[in-house]
Amino acid sequence: MKYLIAGLGNIGSEYAHTRHNIGFDILDALAAASNISFTDGRYGFTTLYKFKGRSLHLLKPSTYVNLSGKAIDYWLKKHNIPIENLLVVVDDLALPFGVLRLKPKGGDAGHNGLINITEVLGSSNFARLRFGLGDNFPKGYQVDFVLSQFNPEEKTVLPARMLLAADIIRSFATSGVEIAMNQYNNK
Repeated sequence: MKYLIAGLGNIGSEYAHTRHNIGFDILDALAAASNISFTDGRYGFTTLYKFKGRSLHLLKPSTYVNLSGKAIDYWLKKHNIPIENLLVVVDDLALPFGVLRLKPKGGDAGHNGLINITEVLGSSNFARLRFGLGDNFPKGYQVDFVLSQFNPEEKTVLPARMLLAADIIRSFATSGVEIAMNQYNNK
């Protein structure tokens, strides 16, 4: 069984470890814990993570968050992966900081990356793992907030939450989205 796990983020050192790049950071944590590394490929950085007979193609698109659909579409087709085996790891302002929420499909919640993916794929029937950023910013400063670094208190919590996200990714691939949701959505 093959899966595409796409962590959203923006390339470039000015975006490294910002809130909007949590998708990249989660995949980096999973790769580091598994002693695998990413290589620069077409439309993104990729690596293959083998787990319990599953092949998880990890993708960090190099197309910037708002144009992630092009990279995801390319890699789904390249590896002949069905859309139901796609999981997009994305930041979410509507969830409190650190809350992880797995969904089998759904709307875009105004997230430009999800909007683009849905437009390019022609469907919103793909799983997404949302990482809560919270909404602790003044009205009109959403962009500044998502492109800023995590504060010191948040940074102490991040490693454990990223490892939990990696567990959710593994569960998605081995148990399926419904079981993974029941197991992890309240943790």
